[in-house]
Amino acid sequence: MVESAIPTTELEQLHQEQREVQELLRRRRLVTILAEEEDEAGRTGEVSRALQQLDGELVTRLERMHPADVAAILEALPLGERLALWNLVKPEAEGDILLEVSDAVRESLIASMDSHELVAAAGKLEADEIADLAPDLPAGVVADVFQALPVEEREQLRAAMSYSEDMVGALMDFDVVAVRDDVTLEVVTRYLRRLDELPDHTDQLFVVNREERFLGALPLKVLIVSELYDTVAKVMVREVVALGPDDKAKDAAKAFERYDLVSAPVVDDQGRLAGRVTIDKVVDYIREKSESEALAQAGLHEEEDVFSSVWASVKNRWKWLAINLVTAFIASRVIGLFETSIERLVALAALMPIVAGVGGNSGNQTITMIVRSIALGQVQLDHARKLFAKEIGVAMANGLIWGGILGIVAYLLYGSIPLGLVMTAAMTLNLTLAALMGVAIPLAMMRFGRDPALGSSVLITAVTDSGGFFIFLGLATLFLV
Repeated sequence: MVESAIPTTELEQLHQEQREVQELLRRRRLVTILAEEEDEAGRTGEVSRALQQLDGELVTRLERMHPADVAAILEALPLGERLALWNLVKPEAEGDILLEVSDAVRESLIASMDSHELVAAAGKLEADEIADLAPDLPAGVVADVFQALPVEEREQLRAAMSYSEDMVGALMDFDVVAVRDDVTLEVVTRYLRRLDELPDHTDQLFVVNREERFLGALPLKVLIVSELYDTVAKVMVREVVALGPDDKAKDAAKAFERYDLVSAPVVDDQGRLAGRVTIDKVVDYIREKSESEALAQAGLHEEEDVFSSVWASVKNRWKWLAINLVTAFIASRVIGLFETSIERLVALAALMPIVAGVGGNSGNQTITMIVRSIALGQVQLDHARKLFAKEIGVAMANGLIWGGILGIVAYLLYGSIPLGLVMTAAMTLNLTLAALMGVAIPLAMMRFGRDPALGSSVLITAVTDSGGFFIFLGLATLFLV
């Protein structure tokens, strides 16, 4: 039986393309070395032609790939190979790929380009796309791009850049199709046929009056099945989920999820249609927020290029490692307070990591749930009392169950009923402490306007380690030693 060489999923296909590109780059690197030796010897010939053939094959492969796939391959390459491949990308595709790569990788690519290349790459993008890229571009490049735009797009870019990244205005797309309410569907159909193509993710046309004030929407599925002599006003949908440019982006994401939206109009304070938000922008926003929260929980300042320099990684990671060092020193001093007790009862040294470890896991479960609920808008500061009561109840139940099991294990191992009881009590108290801090840390961050996920994993581990050691060794000192 012959197995098919065709990938069964898009992910497998991407991995295969990545391997093939890396193999071509490896061969190119070897040929480049041979070409340098040939130049030193004063010869030209087959090696140079082989290098040109490999470059041509790479260029052809890149041309037929989606910008997102090229971005994924660039992110998976070490810096030298990444820049070699980037130099083979056609100028007209550079802007789209820069939008797709991660912030850390984008920084390395932009650093390799001169001002003229950056202006040319950004100039081929839409105003809202330029606004997404602008924070990573040198100020002079942004100014040159701004001056090169037509007046209308210049105003759109100025408007897009006036919004912070957590606002709907930053997600807004200006490429919309609007129709008047007093025309017939036949007129609308003729108008659409004159367009080269509809904007991506167009599932509805937006209806405005003569003053460009938003009135409602005309879904394409309604347009297709309605009579051509009907007016837009007759078949349009008036109850539409509309967003404001100053609304929170997270609220827009919730609306898209709740109502299964593909696009939504953005309406300004005067009721005029300002643009639209599409599902692809919302998905990108959700992904970026999820990645940011995951990094924040681990104490990382920002997204990191996996192939970045040692110094860049050190700068990104040092802060919370320093905090962790301090908390680890505190935990060690807590143990030091009970050195005499540990010397008298060696079993304490073997059992105390269990109390601290289980407490840390329980605390991370609590804090992950609370951070997620805050992100979804399900938790307010007014809910603190109920959250504390619920999580303490869960912690005490888990503490009695699992602490009891560990108490029995401790009794079986060391033949001491008091040691088993101390183990059960310590486990229950440390899980309760973990629950308290698992709720308190994200709510405190929320209260002071900080990211609730920021360093939460580091903080909860520090508290449960020091607290677990103190509780277990303290109880053992009181009742066993």
